[in-house]
Amino acid sequence: MNELKSRGVEDILIVCVGGLKGLPEAINSAFPKTEIQLCIVHMIRNSLKYVGSKYQKEFIADLKTVYKAPSEDKAVYELDKLMAKWGQKYPLAVNPWKNHWTHVATFFKYPEHIRKIIYTTNALEGLHRQLRKVTKNRSVFPNDESLTKILFWAIQDVMKKWTMPLANWALTISQLAVMYEGRLNLAAI
Repeated sequence: MNELKSRGVEDILIVCVGGLKGLPEAINSAFPKTEIQLCIVHMIRNSLKYVGSKYQKEFIADLKTVYKAPSEDKAVYELDKLMAKWGQKYPLAVNPWKNHWTHVATFFKYPEHIRKIIYTTNALEGLHRQLRKVTKNRSVFPNDESLTKILFWAIQDVMKKWTMPLANWALTISQLAVMYEGRLNLAAI
């Protein structure tokens, strides 16, 4: 995080992370105003590892009422119901939601169209998967420039598939500008 600062990053509004221990603390030590959101998809996958296959559909339906809730208050209510129903049988599936609620519930501060943007790291992971695809069969590059070029061209190819604009982008950026008054440089966007 300090290296990002030294490269010129002055502020980060919101970060979605996959649950690496210590990462939220590292982000907040370098960028104290940053909102941390744990990746909901990672949380779901982690929970399902600990639920018997016979009960996974029922569990996921109950869990969905938590992360799809219209407000944080409703989500807390649904989480309590989830804990009461599944907590004894599958504590490893349920407890992380309660234990990490501060970073799980960040996205409830935002309207639905912004939640869709910040609740998961899947888009970034997809990009990383494409970059690994072009580098995995090449264990050695003659120099850093050759690696940079191959990654550049891979990103150019991936960008051709990015045809869908973000829904409600004008509304989203306007709301973020109000929520983060003085922190969002609209001239840079």
